[in-house]
Amino acid sequence: MSTLYETTVEVSGGRNGKIKSEDGILELEVRTPKELGGVGGHTNPEQLFAAGYAACFDSALNLVMSQVKVKPSAPSIVKATVGLKQNGQGGYGLEVALAVTIPGVSQEQAQQLVEKTHTVCPYSNATRGNVDVQLQVV
Repeated sequence: MSTLYETTVEVSGGRNGKIKSEDGILELEVRTPKELGGVGGHTNPEQLFAAGYAACFDSALNLVMSQVKVKPSAPSIVKATVGLKQNGQGGYGLEVALAVTIPGVSQEQAQQLVEKTHTVCPYSNATRGNVDVQLQVV
């Protein structure tokens, strides 16, 4: 398979540093959240992961819906909640909950679409077997 898209982001300072994409579009300071003993006030890696996963999942959902010719009555919404937890082996892991809203689509059909999307989304495929991902149709 060939790579369809590639990007590079440089980070200095870790959780209390700066991030910058190679094209300069993404340039942010990150800080450890207050809940983890930091100062907060800026974005953090978990928020960035949640944003990326939600955006990617919603795009994959729209692809799946177009393939099966389902048209929601309004744009779909994906809310990603990302948690940082200890893994019991001296390290850390992530947990993810995706709450998906597909207006004008039955609960049963929405559940089927979300489950299909979970097999298509690159983030879902990257995390499968490594990150606990809970799917909820709202």
